[in-house]
Amino acid sequence: MNSDAARAKVLSRIRAALGVTPQHTGREDEVRRRLEAHPRGTIPDRACQDRVASVALFKAMLVSQGAEVTHVAEPAAAVRAIAAFLETHGLPPPALRMGADAVLAGLPWEVAPQVHRRFGAAEPSDSASLSRALVGAAETGTLLLISGADNPTSLAFLPEAHTILIGAADIVGSYEEAWDRLRAIFGPATLPRSVNLISGPSRTADIEQTIVRGAHGPKRLHVVILG
Repeated sequence: MNSDAARAKVLSRIRAALGVTPQHTGREDEVRRRLEAHPRGTIPDRACQDRVASVALFKAMLVSQGAEVTHVAEPAAAVRAIAAFLETHGLPPPALRMGADAVLAGLPWEVAPQVHRRFGAAEPSDSASLSRALVGAAETGTLLLISGADNPTSLAFLPEAHTILIGAADIVGSYEEAWDRLRAIFGPATLPRSVNLISGPSRTADIEQTIVRGAHGPKRLHVVILG
């Protein structure tokens, strides 16, 4: 049984258990209205600040969750910050896996000739990767990464160290604003297949309440804010 048939079978059983029939169009209408209205959840006060305060909160939240954050004013400084991160942590070789993102490709990589870039989805041998976040939510220091060839999802999970570039102008206060930004970019009915929310390096305390980094993804997260 393929995945579509299996999903249809499961949904059919759920409908039968709920007593739902094709005549219950009101349920579909209610779901459609909710999707179109984008209702707001509770927004904390810290997410309702001006741009400068939101960027400061974004940085503080990331640091509190174990990420390294560098704020730079211009693209050349961003490239140098990425190179410095690789060198500081001794990630051999000085190579960086990245996707086809036009903004990342347009950075002045000539200022760091020691960094060898590789392109495409991450491979097991990759020690470091680079992605770009389209938007970040200051309330929890969360970056929203979009799946696709520009920024393959594997870059955020497979390598030991992950660097994410985000523009300062793309940092908003709340999750609601972040999703509004994505809908404005892609359209309400054409969002990407997946959106990964990242707030720090991978870590877990499942075993004896001992913090272990890198259990489900990179053990190091470096965020470069540009602008």
